[in-house]
Order: sequence, then C-alpha cells, then structure tokens
Amino acid sequence: MTDQPFDARHAEFERYELRESPPYVFAADRREFVQLLGAGLVILVAAKPAAGQRRGNAPARREESLSQRFHLGEDGVITVLTSKVEVGQGARTQITQAASEELNLPTERIRVIMADTEQCPDDGGTAGSRTTPSTVPRVRSAAATARDVLIRLAAEHLGVERTEIKFEDGVFRAASGKDASLAQLAADPNLQSRFASQTWRDGVEVTPVNEWRVLGASVPHVRGRDTVTGRVLYPSDIVRPGMLYGKVLRPPSYGATLTSIDLAPAQAMPNVIVVRDGEFIGCAAPTTWEANQARTALAQHAQWDRPRHPSSANLFEHLKETSEPSRDGGRDGRTWGDSASTLARLEKKLSTAYTVAYIQHAPMEPRAAVAEWTEGKLTVWTGTQQPSRVHSELCQSFRLPQDRVRVIVPDTGGGFGGKHTGEVAVEAARLARSAHRPVRLQWTREEEFTWAYFRPAGLIEVQAGVDANGAIAAWDFTNYNSGGSAIDTPYQTAAGRTRFIAANSPLRQGSYRALASTANTFARESAMDELAALAQVDPLEFRLQHLEEGRLKNVLRAAAQKFDWARRRSNRRATRGVGLACGTEKGSYVAACVEVEVNDDAIRVLQVCQAYECGAIQNPANLRAQVEGCIIMGLGGALYEAIEFEDGQISNASFSEYRTPRMSDVPELDIVLLDRKDLPSVGAGETPIIAVAPAIANAIDHAVGVRSRSMPLRLS
Repeated sequence: MTDQPFDARHAEFERYELRESPPYVFAADRREFVQLLGAGLVILVAAKPAAGQRRGNAPARREESLSQRFHLGEDGVITVLTSKVEVGQGARTQITQAASEELNLPTERIRVIMADTEQCPDDGGTAGSRTTPSTVPRVRSAAATARDVLIRLAAEHLGVERTEIKFEDGVFRAASGKDASLAQLAADPNLQSRFASQTWRDGVEVTPVNEWRVLGASVPHVRGRDTVTGRVLYPSDIVRPGMLYGKVLRPPSYGATLTSIDLAPAQAMPNVIVVRDGEFIGCAAPTTWEANQARTALAQHAQWDRPRHPSSANLFEHLKETSEPSRDGGRDGRTWGDSASTLARLEKKLSTAYTVAYIQHAPMEPRAAVAEWTEGKLTVWTGTQQPSRVHSELCQSFRLPQDRVRVIVPDTGGGFGGKHTGEVAVEAARLARSAHRPVRLQWTREEEFTWAYFRPAGLIEVQAGVDANGAIAAWDFTNYNSGGSAIDTPYQTAAGRTRFIAANSPLRQGSYRALASTANTFARESAMDELAALAQVDPLEFRLQHLEEGRLKNVLRAAAQKFDWARRRSNRRATRGVGLACGTEKGSYVAACVEVEVNDDAIRVLQVCQAYECGAIQNPANLRAQVEGCIIMGLGGALYEAIEFEDGQISNASFSEYRTPRMSDVPELDIVLLDRKDLPSVGAGETPIIAVAPAIANAIDHAVGVRSRSMPLRLS
C-alpha cells in the first residue's frame, strides 16, 4: 500500500449518498397551472437534478468576489459566509480559526454565517469529511486575499505606501504613526464597495504551518457557552408568528399503498387543516396535540394494500439472493494475481462470512422544519447536512425558480450522515402552502427510526490463506450491499480480489459516519486475526509483516506501544483479553488496541487506546473530541445497535428498545494524536470509528476463544 492522496483513493467517498428524486412532486393548483400554461402548448418533463446536486458535492470552483465570502461590519467584525453546517463536529470553530489565522484578527472579531442558501456561497454539503481538506483551504485563501486588499485600501486611506502598513487585531498602523481601524474602513462606503468588488481564486499563498498562531491551537467552541446555557436555537426551536404544527400520515408498513381514505372526520375537527396531494396526506393545527388527533382520525379511516417484505431474521440470505454484480452502482473492485488457483493449493486457509446489521443514526434531534410562504416565496428553516440539495428538492417539488426558495440551516442537533435529504422540509412546505401560515413539522423518534434512511447492512465473504512462511498468499473479499469504501486491503498479498456487489436492500439506506469502511474494516481486520492464528504469529507482528512502511504502520506501532501490547497480550487474565485493529479511510489513519472482559453473555470494554493521524492538526482539543465521539459511537455498532424488522415494520423504533451506548458503557479512553505538520490536514469526523468493532471482536476471541463475525458482536 502507498500513501496516496485523498482524492485519488477515495473518489467514491459518498457511494451511498442518496440519489433519490424528491419525496413528493405535488400537483399544481389552478392558479399555478394557468400561469404555467399561458396561451400555448406545454410539454411537461420531470427533470432529474444535476449530478452535483444529487451528490451534494461542491460545484466546480470559480472566481468569486470577496463580498460573496465576507462582510465588513462597522463594529470591526468580519463575517465569513459558508454553506457548511454545524452539527456538533466543530466546523463553525474551525472555519473561525481559518479566517482568524489569515486575517490577523482575534477569533472574537470573526463571525460565521453557515448554511443559508440566499446568503452563502456553495461550498458543498457537510459530508465525506470534506470541510477540513476542501472548505478550510478555500476560506484561508479568500481571507488571505481579503487581508491584502484591506491593507492596500488602508494605505490609500492613510496616504502612505502599502509596505508601511502593519495590520493586527483590526488596526492598520503606518510607520509614520498614523492608524485606522477596520471599523473605519467599513464605514467608508467607497472603500467598502471597492473591497466587495475585488475577486479572488483558490491557491493564494497562506500562512505556513510552522507560523500558525490560531490554527494548531485548542480554540474552544465559539458558541460553547451559548450551547450549554440553551441560547443556541436549533431547527426544532424555531418559532414564527402565527405558526401551526403539522403531522403527516405515514403508511403502516414499508411499500404499503393507500387504497382508500375518508378525510371528513379529520376535516370536521375545529382549527384543523387537512391536505391531500397525491401520495401526501397531512394536517396542521394550532397545537401538536390537535394535529396528532387529526392524524389519528385519518389513520382510522385509511385502507392500505401491504405487500410482503423481508425480515431482519433472513436479511443476509436476502442480500445474497438479490445481489446484482452488473447492477449500476456496483463495481468489481480490483484483481491481482490468480487468487482462486492459489487458494486451492494452500493448506492453511480461511473461508468465512461476516455480517453487519442496519443501524440508525439516532441523532439527538430528529428531523424538523419550519416552512413559511411570503408573496410566493418559500423560506424553510431545517436541519440538514445538504442545504443546496434541500433547496433543489423544494424547487423541484413546487416548480419554483431558485430565487424563490431559501433554505436556512441553524446549528443542528446531530447528523452523522443521516440528514442529507429534505423530506421534512418538503412536507412542512406543503402544509404551509395550504394553511397560508407558517407550519412546523418535527418527526417523532419513531418516525426518525422508521422513515429516515439507515446505515447499509452488509454480508462480506472472505476467502484467504497463508503459505508455509506465514505470508498471505491469497485474498478474496466480496462485500454485498454495504458499499465499497475502504474495501481494498492495505496488506501485501501475492494474489487477490476485492469486490462490491449491489443488492436489493429491503430498507432505505444511505450515508452514515464512515459508511461501508466500518463494515469492510471489521471483516478485514477480523480475518487478519484469524489468519494470524493459522500462521501462529502474534496479531500485531502479523500485520507489521504485511504492511509497507508508512502512515498506517506508524499509527499501529504508536497504539501498540502506548497500550503496552506485548506485555498485555502475553499476560492474559481469565475472562479478559486484548485485541487490535487498524485501517485507513478519508485520507487519515487509525489503529486501536482494546481490553475487554467477558462474563457469561456480557461483554464489557474496559479500555480503548487509539492512535490517529490526519495530517497537520488544526485544533487538538476538537480533534480529540471527534476521536472520542467516534469511539463511543463505534461501541454502539459493535455491541448493541441493530434494526429489527418484520412484516414491513420496525420492531425496535424507540430508545427504550434500540440500545445505544450510555455513560456507564464508556471505557477508559487513551488517545494518541500524531501531528504530521508536513502533511495537509484532512477531516477527522469519520475514520476513528472504523477500528473499534474489529479490535473488540479480536479481544473477545483472545479472552474466551469465541469468534464473533457479526455486528453487533454476539457470543453465541
């Protein structure tokens, strides 16, 4: 394996980014139809969204004016504009640091407006760990350009040469003693307009890493105090004058179609507005209780046709039976050597399968939106990781031009890849259009667990073997359904094949933190331990023997050294064991060592020691928080979380039935951050999750000799 650049190795970072049409395409009302028809022939065509909109990727870079990125305030504060979203990962603080570094301004003199489609340039959605490697450099280039332009304007303002000006803490000082503040420049309309008209492109020289003053420091979250004191408004906190509350009638099971419904009982309720538009049926009322009563009445008078649906009990058989190697979206991966004939000759070989369940993102805040129509213009406040995509969905659903739709995304209570679509925004907007008043729609936890998409389930088959020297001679790895990210092995093998094969998923599936790299790393790293046992080699040594020198090997050594692997592996205690795993994804590298205790059917993780490297570290405290968050979230997928379904219904659609990690489950965490100032910074919100499950699985096997090949892990 070589340390290739991120973009070269991970071009498909969002394979399971949902590429669906909008959830509803509503019928035109009479007035709209007449406006569309006019006095001629109308040919209606359902246009597909552009590929970039469907994926939520940033558009092609273009020249921008500084006014598209910055606003100079007469209070001396510079506002930075970006389409990125704050979902708890610290992007607001990181972008503040980036601007502060290049503008020579303290962070308190920087304000960031995020995710407003009417104000902000489109930097793409918040996905694929792209804020750090893509948006931060762009903000830094723009800020460096802005600094130089401001210095030039200040020199003109003071009547001195540009080279005489020093700019720091918002004040321009000339060698002659003259000075001017940023606020003074902002108050001059001529200077303000000249600043706004300046253009810039990527690639402007920025502050070198070894000269960082703000980047590289543990700057606290810029809204930290407001967050913990409850002053920050989330999507579910938005209130508009005269606002109503909405509810939507959902099918009783997946794939169910409505055969008949009587709207009259709900329509007869006072203060209730009932809407039916094609497949969409909903209601709005002055309180959530009244809206829920109306929805109950609708459900009681609805008849449905419910088709057969697979269950979680036969999920993996279903995925294998419905796999389609040639299906669009699948790929064969790569092949080297002749693994089939090599395997046939080997005596020590492994042939097994690993399974990964569907799991939910389980954000603290379910989907929520407030929609308001004003003189034919639609404004929606919602929680999404893809403002531009939701904007596009609203335009398509209501056949509106782009300038008649505005999407505003307040800081949002969690996403983890689960809020890339805009169905709640579309639903709220449809209710608001009929009500002629703003409408808030917030999904219940049961709706979030049932109708939001899931992390893809997967079946992964591995056939591999070692030769007489203990080297991996053949490696065959096939992933059904869960995806191709991190599917290629970093270990040296003489022959092999990796494949991803799409299948007919019985549940709606989409992006999740680290996507399929968690599943693929779980299967690969579990298989590596099984091969090490066949070769009768220590699992750490076995990996080191098969890795080239480089970043992955470095984090593996760092974790093992900090954990004291050699001593703890050889001094195994009854019911306790240690395990390790490593991997790479999104351009960063991780290795984890864990200790577990197994009593009867109970698995308890006692310690996780994890080494992580993502290039030059921009905020050590925030990075540590991201790594810790990934580890804890990884415990859920490793030990507890699995969506159960039967007859087209989710049977554990609540936190009382769906187990997520609790404070009492959190083990001792020992984090080693490798700061590579010689390498570009990349994102850290995903990769630290991928080594958790396989390290635990390997530790369980070391403790009690039981090999669990499923996520979540089971002892029997």
